[in-house]
Amino acid sequence: MPSRPEVRTRVRVPLRFGDGFATTADVFTFRHLADYREHLLLGLGDWEGALARAADGGEPPLVRPHSECLTGDVLGSQRCDCGPQLREAAERISGAGGFLLYLRQEGRGIGLYAKLDAYALQDQGLDTYAANRALGRGEDERDYRAAAQMLRVVGATRIRLLSNNPDKAAQLESLGIEVAERVPTGVHLSAANAFYLATKRDHTLHTLDLDQASA
Repeated sequence: MPSRPEVRTRVRVPLRFGDGFATTADVFTFRHLADYREHLLLGLGDWEGALARAADGGEPPLVRPHSECLTGDVLGSQRCDCGPQLREAAERISGAGGFLLYLRQEGRGIGLYAKLDAYALQDQGLDTYAANRALGRGEDERDYRAAAQMLRVVGATRIRLLSNNPDKAAQLESLGIEVAERVPTGVHLSAANAFYLATKRDHTLHTLDLDQASA
């Protein structure tokens, strides 16, 4: 019988972003996750109070499952909105109390090198999903089993989901995590990512009001 997921390490880490925003995270690592990857769960703000309020029937913690994006999160690439979403999530979750899950699922699950191969195909005119298909990969290969396991380990079985992606909500619900509310992120629109965001809105029904963002 597979071992149950459990906390491996919990350590407090001060965080500071490039624009000066600072917060503190309780960073959790885990054993026995479904995919055996090194995912992180960051408890931000009064996450313990948020769990207690949820247990009493109150508002549940705010949670964002954020897929790793080296190009956007670290290098500041403008081809996606990942870096700004990560920064936004850290501040909003710190204010509300909850969890930021940093999931090792680069390139919607296809990996860093394949993602850059997909970028090359996008430069030839394919959209982000068609480029993945042209590589023989799925449009989105992400699996949120490990995310659901991490949330259950810390007691967050009822959450407010900070995401524009309906697939995240559907997968987490199917895995036993109650999504009490879907909370959209801001729209981080630039000239470089406009087509990318429009494709996410139109192809996978992300909740993105690009007209309002460009107004």
